Amino acid sequence: MIGRLRGVVLEKQAPEILLEVGGVGYEVQLPLTSFYSLPATGQEAVIYTHFVVREDAQLLYGFSSVAERSLFRQLIKANGIGPKMALTILSGLTASQFVRCVQANDISTLVKLPGVGKKTAERLLVEMRDRLKDWGLNIDTPVTDHLVLGDDEVQQFALQDSPEQDAVGALLSLGYSQSQAAAAVKKVFKSELSSEQLIKAALKSMI
Repeated sequence: MIGRLRGVVLEKQAPEILLEVGGVGYEVQLPLTSFYSLPATGQEAVIYTHFVVREDAQLLYGFSSVAERSLFRQLIKANGIGPKMALTILSGLTASQFVRCVQANDISTLVKLPGVGKKTAERLLVEMRDRLKDWGLNIDTPVTDHLVLGDDEVQQFALQDSPEQDAVGALLSLGYSQSQAAAAVKKVFKSELSSEQLIKAALKSMI
């Protein structure tokens, strides 16, 4: 199994990167919490990986820390949670935030993630409670405050090739609807922000 990669970031298109290691380019999908912590294109990065083999694909998932990868592996053991859903959960919440949700039995935060309904959230809290009981909060990923999206009606946000479009595309890939993604990006948009900064701010606005 491929457990760790160290190489040069050739391409970044959230949530996927192309990492060159020894002349070989690895396509790696990362949760956005890890994606926006990566160095710029052309610089060296170290990521911890989890390799998934399916009948129709071989997929490589990457993480900025061993703790985040460990949490991903615990998540995909939960009933009804596959790698894509686990990636979505870790894109909307840092590892520390997810552990806090489990410890506090916080269903309301989990159901704001795309694809996570009340029943799924309840099942996750039950299944993950025992698995995470020894974790404490000794996780390196910093905890940030949650900003909840308001209920105001939002007009259509027209996009061209731009950081805004990249940010919306990243949110769509995580399961958010077009209207949710466009509204979140519009809410936090500033012309000086990069794609990664927009993605990070938009995610925070929805959790």
